[in-house]
Amino acid sequence: QSRLVESGGGLVQPGGSLRLSCGAAGFAFGSAAMTWVRQAPGKEREGVSCISRAGERTNYADSVKGRFTISRDNAKNTIYLHMNNLKPEDTAVYYCAAVYRSSGCTLNGDRPSYHYWGQGTQVTVST
Repeated sequence: QSRLVESGGGLVQPGGSLRLSCGAAGFAFGSAAMTWVRQAPGKEREGVSCISRAGERTNYADSVKGRFTISRDNAKNTIYLHMNNLKPEDTAVYYCAAVYRSSGCTLNGDRPSYHYWGQGTQVTVST
């Protein structure tokens, strides 16, 4: 059974850091580009960061550039999102998503654009 499982969310103060993880199983992880997508209450889904299947290419939304870093470990079927200098506007449910593609990655926030989608982990940035 194919699945993506996110972890690492929680409550953090502004300026703090978190590391999200997403473990994959049941599909060809090494052939999939991976994306972190977030959705805040009352807002549309936003692609935050993505990484190509071999990890050689990454991309970030302007709102997180310089603060977030995406990485992957294909030996562990896992991707990570290191989030630094968190702001209240980063509060959202964070999902990881996978799509088979030969090169590059996408910041598309639409669920139908992906082959696999996780259940999400809540990140709350507040005092």
